[in-house]
Amino acid sequence: MKFGTTLAAVAFALSSVMATADTMKMAVTTSFHNSGLSDVLLPEIQKDLGLEVQLLVVGTGQALRLGEAGDVDAILVHSKKAEEAFVAGGYGTHRREIMYNDFVLIGPNADPAKIAESETVVQALSAISETKAAFVSRGDDSGTHKKELSLWAEAGVDADARSVDWYKEAGAGMGASLNTASGMNGYIMSDRASWLKFGNKGDLALLYSGDPELFNQYAYIPVNPEKHGHVQAELAQKLEAWLVSDRAKELIDGYTLKGGRLFIFNAEQ
Repeated sequence: MKFGTTLAAVAFALSSVMATADTMKMAVTTSFHNSGLSDVLLPEIQKDLGLEVQLLVVGTGQALRLGEAGDVDAILVHSKKAEEAFVAGGYGTHRREIMYNDFVLIGPNADPAKIAESETVVQALSAISETKAAFVSRGDDSGTHKKELSLWAEAGVDADARSVDWYKEAGAGMGASLNTASGMNGYIMSDRASWLKFGNKGDLALLYSGDPELFNQYAYIPVNPEKHGHVQAELAQKLEAWLVSDRAKELIDGYTLKGGRLFIFNAEQ
């Protein structure tokens, strides 16, 4: 009887600890999740801080809207202009840069638009437009989609010029969009991490990279408790301190796949 009572007491104690564990919600980009980095960081965050971070995996646009509504405690996204507008609107307390990678242009090995020979990413997109080679856009208001649209604008290729016979909007996350491009054997812009992690490459290859325009910064923004009093501001601050720590740097810089680094830590400590 004593043994049974002891077991019951232990079980109750464990359930009480679990019930009172710190929990917060963070909206993150699909690339952060699909790259596998979240699987590396979240267990270590829980181990080091006793903090369970529940992710809402969406595009940057949707992540910002969740923050505006107070549905999450923080966001981790990659569209600087939209992030700065979010903070300027009072929805976020501040913007903290954490890590970066880059965008790359993927396409069929045969490279019908010859983008591998391009000197700039704008030149590469112009070549795709001129040859009307199949191109898959995420079309989902994500950070990747926002960046892609800004580059088309620089190339002077407006929405009317991007006709549906060659420009296809997937309206989906990076993984699903890459799958569409693989099935169509078409071009697509991806963040490097998602491309390295992607398994269904088919005849696709990384054809163009290296233009400074393709720099891809990720930033952390706590939701402003003055807008939404219920948000877990202290936990968001606790998480931020960990994300800019030496431990986070070690894990982020050490995360590689098939010989390639997926992200590079650049937070000011």
